[in-house]
Amino acid sequence: MTTVVIAGAGPTGLTLACGLARQGVAVRVIDRAAEFPTGSRGKTLNPRSLEVLADLGLGAALAAGGRTHLPFHKYFDGEFVNETEPFAGAVPTATTPYPASLWLPQTRVERLLRERLAGYGVRVETATELADLRQDGAGVEVHLADGGRITAEYLVACDGGRSTVRGLLGIPFVGDGDPEPVMVCGDVEVEGLDPGAWHQWFGPKGAFMLCPFPGTRRWQLQSSPETGADGRPLAPSLEGFQRLAALHTGRADLRLSNATWLSTWRVNVRMAERYREGRVLLAGDCAHVHPTAGGLGMNTGIQDAWNLAWKLGYVLRGLAGPALLDSYQEERLPIAAWTLDVTSAGMAAVMDGAATPGVGVEAGGVGDHTGLALGYRWSGLAVDRLSGPVRAGDRAPDSPCAGPEGAPARLFERFAGDHFTLLGFGPGARAALTGLPGHIRPVPLDDSDGTGGAARRAYGITGDALVLVRPDNHIALTARPDDRAAVFGYLAGLGA
Repeated sequence: MTTVVIAGAGPTGLTLACGLARQGVAVRVIDRAAEFPTGSRGKTLNPRSLEVLADLGLGAALAAGGRTHLPFHKYFDGEFVNETEPFAGAVPTATTPYPASLWLPQTRVERLLRERLAGYGVRVETATELADLRQDGAGVEVHLADGGRITAEYLVACDGGRSTVRGLLGIPFVGDGDPEPVMVCGDVEVEGLDPGAWHQWFGPKGAFMLCPFPGTRRWQLQSSPETGADGRPLAPSLEGFQRLAALHTGRADLRLSNATWLSTWRVNVRMAERYREGRVLLAGDCAHVHPTAGGLGMNTGIQDAWNLAWKLGYVLRGLAGPALLDSYQEERLPIAAWTLDVTSAGMAAVMDGAATPGVGVEAGGVGDHTGLALGYRWSGLAVDRLSGPVRAGDRAPDSPCAGPEGAPARLFERFAGDHFTLLGFGPGARAALTGLPGHIRPVPLDDSDGTGGAARRAYGITGDALVLVRPDNHIALTARPDDRAAVFGYLAGLGA
């Protein structure tokens, strides 16, 4: 019996599927494409997404396939100007194990997620197109283009900016966009260029960029489009890419070949008016699309899925009531609105700086693009009974701590999984850590654990206290060390 159908097998749908399958939820992932995409598309995972995917067990595999430090070689009107590196000097800290973004193609991320999902016995069903849906109070019936039907308790639409599901539901996709392409993109091989840097040419003729992918011969090309005699943008082609290279770089020795992905990109700034319609929920590009500045597209979708996965799983496992799903929109829709604002401002900054020597894509870094500072302090799931620098709704910091047997460990290792974690700071919290339900993991934190009070510093705790951490590693509750009732009251409030 299928419990959840996920329409769309990009990073959002795959992250959600892994998060549900890990909880034992029966899930099916369908995708209209006959084959998995081969184009690079998104090319960075920000630090918060790396934390999410590490919790799913993919940290080492991702690190092996990407790179965290990539110099930017910037040129103006064909002449070299300078080299910068946005994450120069970034190193892991006690609270932040991933201080820099990881550069790797989206196809690599999707492949690793599919492999993880297959480990749970779930495989993506390609060439399986959702054509219609029906829902009532008991479930959703998905109608497939080939005449087949799937019955499930919930449907989650992760089917992109042109979402069929969102259209069938009639949910407005509010915003605007440019009807003409503002950029052509592609994956190519390049001869005559140092693969140790992202090369960015700006100037009066527009922009032209070539970004290498480690361990492969591929580069991602992004460029202002060619225009025809009528002034309209031309469709991308290898020949056109070669002409653009000569135009923007002024070099005759650069040779482009083997264009395996050709695409155009248009500015769209849109957001779904709501994220839930009965038993159907929206996530990723289906719920929001925005400019590429800051590389937040794939990351925002992954983090949508991370927020939704534990909530939907808890509802289906009987650990929470259906009303918990309303908190998904409450928490993630404001994040989408923020994302649209900062990426629009970032794109404007890049475009405004295109005529200034030395300005490159990092001009688009308006706001926090690491994802580490984004939280949900406004949420109804955030309850503070203590004051301090770290509050309910915030991302829970990492820290050295003692493991179950007293060996050195880290909080992120204790958080990993689909349970709540109750941190007990000091001896006064010990009694509150006993007799907890099975989905609550107790973690005592004492000054004598050999870490020198690292967790206290990370959380800004000066006395004894309780901190309840959600399965998505955001703080749910802060309370006095003897306020065990607050913990149980919080769990009861989830409506199970």
